[in-house]
Amino acid sequence: MPIFMKICAAAPRTVQAKTNRIELRRDAGVTSRTTGMDAVLKVSFRQNSSNSAIKWGAVDSDQYQTAVTDEPNPPAPEEPYQPPQRGFIAEWTVTIILLLFGTTTLVQAFVIPTGSMEDTLLIGDHLLVDKLAFAPSGPVSKYILPYREPKRGDIIVFRYPVDIKQTFVKRAIGVPGDRIRLIDKRLILNGHAVDEPYVYHKTEYIDSYRDNFPSDPNVHVSESAIDMLTNHMKNGEIIVPPGTVFAMGDNRDSSLDSRYWGFVPRENIIGKPLVIYWSYDAPTDALSDPSISVPHIIDLLTHFPTKTRWNRTFKLIHGYPLQ
Repeated sequence: MPIFMKICAAAPRTVQAKTNRIELRRDAGVTSRTTGMDAVLKVSFRQNSSNSAIKWGAVDSDQYQTAVTDEPNPPAPEEPYQPPQRGFIAEWTVTIILLLFGTTTLVQAFVIPTGSMEDTLLIGDHLLVDKLAFAPSGPVSKYILPYREPKRGDIIVFRYPVDIKQTFVKRAIGVPGDRIRLIDKRLILNGHAVDEPYVYHKTEYIDSYRDNFPSDPNVHVSESAIDMLTNHMKNGEIIVPPGTVFAMGDNRDSSLDSRYWGFVPRENIIGKPLVIYWSYDAPTDALSDPSISVPHIIDLLTHFPTKTRWNRTFKLIHGYPLQ
């Protein structure tokens, strides 16, 4: 029994001694292993900073394993770039600006109030006019934009020389240097008779001034017409001076044109008609009024389907080359 007790008593001391030796060995390895741990932590930090995944090996009581890196995380897929969306107000603002710009700078709407261009253009024809074709060209734009000078036979829209607040539509008959005369309603251009299939004569009688031009006026004419007859007539012909156009209406017997008020200055020309976008059978008084009258509105509401000339809608307008 005593021996047994000694053994039992000694066992704790033996175990304690062994335990102390193990702790000493472990303490002795702490310093060296700490250096390894520092390296492991440094490796871990560096790898995390480069967006790589860290995998640790098994670590037992006697050996640490260094960190290893593999299978780097794939970069997150980038979202496709989407431009910021315009708001409703911004979209309409841009649209309105473009419409205002386009309809005042490039294309402008006009209405025919009189019959001086019948039957090419009728009273009530609503036109879109190309303002770019005859616009003054700049030093660079003249090479890239379709600027050109008016030609014989072109239909032109211009400011009335006697009153520039009014807009006229006529056909260009003569350009600078041309010689013009009329003999019994027949056009003589640069010494030879010209075929004019677009001309419409509503009267059969011959007027001494209107149909045999130039001659002594038998009606009142403007001062500019007097100047034309005085200073630009030679051998019974009108000679068109530089920077001007001689224009007449297709309804030759009922047209207030260059025969009565002289030449059209080049700077007065606005453009040329492109298309009839709408044609409505309305009287001249209703179309000449700058404001839309109540009777005209009532007429539109009640007779729009029947008075609209549907066969003229979107009809293109072309000139006729005169030789």
